[in-house]
Amino acid sequence: MAALNDLLPKAAVRLDVRVADWQEAIRAAGGLLVETGATTDDYTAEMIRNVEENGPYLVIAPGFAFAHARPSPAVLRTGMSWVRLDQPVEFGHESNDPVHLVVGLAAEDSGAHTAAMAALAQLLADPATTQALQDAADAEALLAVLAGPDGGRDDRGQEETAGEQAGDERRAGNAQPVSEKAVHKILTVCGNGVGTSLFLKNTLEQVLDRWGWSRHVTVEATDTISAKGKASEAVAILTSREIARTLGEIGVPVKVVEDFTSGPEVDRILRDTYDV
Repeated sequence: MAALNDLLPKAAVRLDVRVADWQEAIRAAGGLLVETGATTDDYTAEMIRNVEENGPYLVIAPGFAFAHARPSPAVLRTGMSWVRLDQPVEFGHESNDPVHLVVGLAAEDSGAHTAAMAALAQLLADPATTQALQDAADAEALLAVLAGPDGGRDDRGQEETAGEQAGDERRAGNAQPVSEKAVHKILTVCGNGVGTSLFLKNTLEQVLDRWGWSRHVTVEATDTISAKGKASEAVAILTSREIARTLGEIGVPVKVVEDFTSGPEVDRILRDTYDV
């Protein structure tokens, strides 16, 4: 599977870009995908249409939009782009606006970029790394942060202090596993199943690892259409507020996550799901 630095070339990075609105922000990210040979212009239109049809669910963390659409003939190869805005813009998200960073993703399928998404999710969950990315003076400096000695780490709960994490582990240790034999499934859902749902899957898996429940709960990232068919297999669905509205009543609890990179928020939702 492709790593983050394999998918994001220097030519696909633009810093301090001026745009008037969210459409221009996505066009900037899409234009870089075109320039670097990842997509055709049609894919940019598909990314914009994704927001128009599904809402601003792709604003998955405060200030951060992950622009993408479904795999299509407009995707020539899997690739990413990075646009840091000079002035933030509103996407219409209830809690994560305004957006100052737009990362574009073009995926040929649902699997080749999962390692890169996991690495990026971990980086953006670390406040120090997020600040370093925001402060990077040029593309070289930004890519150095992404590929630095900590760039591929598998940290657990970066958002928590050491004391909070220790307390979290003690509480999780007191929670009994669901069953030594049972394996539960939780779905993480987005509009297309190739981008934001993978961010949320990674964060949830980190929490499950910290709890010691990874053997008992599997996580599957999927899209809205597939989620409705798979709902009966799951104990819960984790998704954005916009996608939750689209899913409606599907027979299992649908839990809304505001910040897809926040371990503490996902931890609270998991505790509520299992009443621990």
